Amino acid sequence: MAAFDVPAAARTLLEGNWREGDDRGRHYAFSVPSPRSYPWQWYWDSCFHAIVRSRYDGAKARAELQTLLTAMRDDGFIGHTVLWGHPLDVRRAVRYNIASRADLMTSTIQPPILAWAWSLAVGDPGEDPAIKAALDRHHGWLRANRDLDGDGLLWLIQPDESGMDASPKFDHVWGVQAQGRPLFPTLIHANRRRAFDARRVQAARRPVVCEVLTNVLWTLSEQALGRPSMTGRLVERLWDERAGRFFDDVRGARRPTPGPARPATWDTLAPLALPDLPDAIADRLIDEVLLTPRFADGVPLPAVALDDPAHSSRETWWGRHRHWRGPSWVNSAWLVSLGLRRRGRHELADAMAQRLVDVVAREGFREYYESRTGAGMGAHDFGWSTLLWELVDPRAATTGGGAPETGS
Repeated sequence: MAAFDVPAAARTLLEGNWREGDDRGRHYAFSVPSPRSYPWQWYWDSCFHAIVRSRYDGAKARAELQTLLTAMRDDGFIGHTVLWGHPLDVRRAVRYNIASRADLMTSTIQPPILAWAWSLAVGDPGEDPAIKAALDRHHGWLRANRDLDGDGLLWLIQPDESGMDASPKFDHVWGVQAQGRPLFPTLIHANRRRAFDARRVQAARRPVVCEVLTNVLWTLSEQALGRPSMTGRLVERLWDERAGRFFDDVRGARRPTPGPARPATWDTLAPLALPDLPDAIADRLIDEVLLTPRFADGVPLPAVALDDPAHSSRETWWGRHRHWRGPSWVNSAWLVSLGLRRRGRHELADAMAQRLVDVVAREGFREYYESRTGAGMGAHDFGWSTLLWELVDPRAATTGGGAPETGS
C-alpha cells in the first residue's frame, strides 16, 4: 500500500473547496469548510485554511484572509460566518446569530485568530500599512465590545463564539440553553433582542464567559500586531495552580460549578500554543494532563477526557451539535503540538502527528474523529483537518511566517 501523501491530499481538498465570486459589490475568494455541510465562510476555519495553503500558494492564502477583511464592517466587526454568494435559508435562520436574513454576516464572533494567521500565512502585518490599519480596527472593536473588565481579555455571550459549540464545559453556564440542548434557540433569541451586545447581556445578568481558547488565540493575535503580551493576565485570571488546569471565568452561570468539578476538556491545553507560557505551567500541562491515559490513549486530541462522565463520541439524532463532547480534532492537536515543540518534546509531537496520519489515511479529512477508534465523523472533506500537514512538517517559527522545520 502506497504511503499517504499528506501535502498532495491537503492541497487537493483545499482547492476543491475553493469558492470565488462577487457579492454586494465585494469580491470574495476562500475555501468553504466542507462543500455540503458548511457552504459559507467561517472566520477561524478560513484562518486555518490560509495557514496550510500558504505552503504552496501564498497569493490564495492572502486572498482568503483578505476576504474576511473585505467583509468587515466600518467599525471593525467581523462575524462568525460570512454568508457569501447566497442568503441564509429559513431553516438555518432559526439557529444562526443574525438580526436579519439580509445580513452579510452573523452578529457573533469566533476566536479572533486573524492577525496571528496573517503573520503565519503572509508575514508581519505591520509591513503593510493598510492591512495593519484594518487589523487594528478589528481589534479595536473587540477591545471596545468584549473586554468587559478593561484588562485586555475577552468575554463571550454564547458557547458557539468559542468555536467549541456544544462542549460540556458550557452546560453549567447556560443549562438547557447551552448549544446542543433543547432551548439553545431561545438563547439566540434573547441575545438577538439585546443586539448581541455583551455589555447589555451582562447588564441583564445573563451569562458571559472569559473563555480559555478564545483568549489564547486573541493573545497570539495581539502579539502578532506587536502589542504587549497578555499571557500573564491570562494566567492570573484563568490558571488554577492547585488543580494544574486552566478554567473559564464565568459570570451569571445557571448552575455555578467550581473549576475542578467541571468536565476535563481539551482547551486547558490550548495555552501551550503561547510562546511565552511559563515553562513550569507548560510542563505541568504536558505531564499531568496530556500524557495521562485520559487524553494520551485517545486519537489526538480528544475534546473531553476519555474517562470523564461528560465524554460522548456517539453520533446522535441531533448530529453535529454534540461534536465537542468527546471526538478528536486535528486543529486542537496542532495547537497543542506547538507547545510540545517549544518545550523540545519533538518525539511526542511526532507521535501525535503519525497517529493522525494513520487515521486520516484511512478515514479521509473529516470534521472530527471518534476518539478511541479514529472512525471519521461529521462533515466530509473538512478544510481545517488539512492542518495535519502542519503537524507532520512543522514550521521553523510558530509566531510568524517561516519555512517548515524537521522535528527530531
